[in-house]
Amino acid sequence: MTTAVAQDRLTQRFEKWDTNGDGTLELSDFQEEARRICDAFGKDSSSTEGRNLENALTGMFEYLATQAGVGRNGSLSQDQFRAVTERLIFEEGEASFNRVMRPVIKGVIGMCDTNRDGQINGDEFATWLSAVGVDRSEARSAFDEIDTSGDGQLSAEELLAAVRSFHFGKLSVPLLG
Repeated sequence: MTTAVAQDRLTQRFEKWDTNGDGTLELSDFQEEARRICDAFGKDSSSTEGRNLENALTGMFEYLATQAGVGRNGSLSQDQFRAVTERLIFEEGEASFNRVMRPVIKGVIGMCDTNRDGQINGDEFATWLSAVGVDRSEARSAFDEIDTSGDGQLSAEELLAAVRSFHFGKLSVPLLG
């Protein structure tokens, strides 16, 4: 069972990913989301980083669509998306969530990791937040909250935990937009 905050966040996520606004999620919505993020980072969608991000988002859509029983060429209603995502986040546990989300997180890290160390520093994080429409002024406090190791870098594991925390209502910064 999810809370009202978690349900609201899943609705926001659905609306964010429904890039054509038709009330369903299709593969093309996730491909367009990858292009939007590439554009925000000033990267070409045909770059290695762009292809990696698109592949990660496509993989996530395929997982959701398969779980909903509509397949890769189908579309997900908001109710289907919510049911599958709630099950993934709140019932299947952290390992399942991480398996689905890790490629997306790594794809985004690839977009903004300018020094190519596989982690995100404060400046790179601020760029990420700006790219997904979050005000830059929130970046420092959000970074400090998410940097649980206190090393001034955000690892994929810290970011996965932060995305889960967002959906559990424990973090207010929507890292994926």
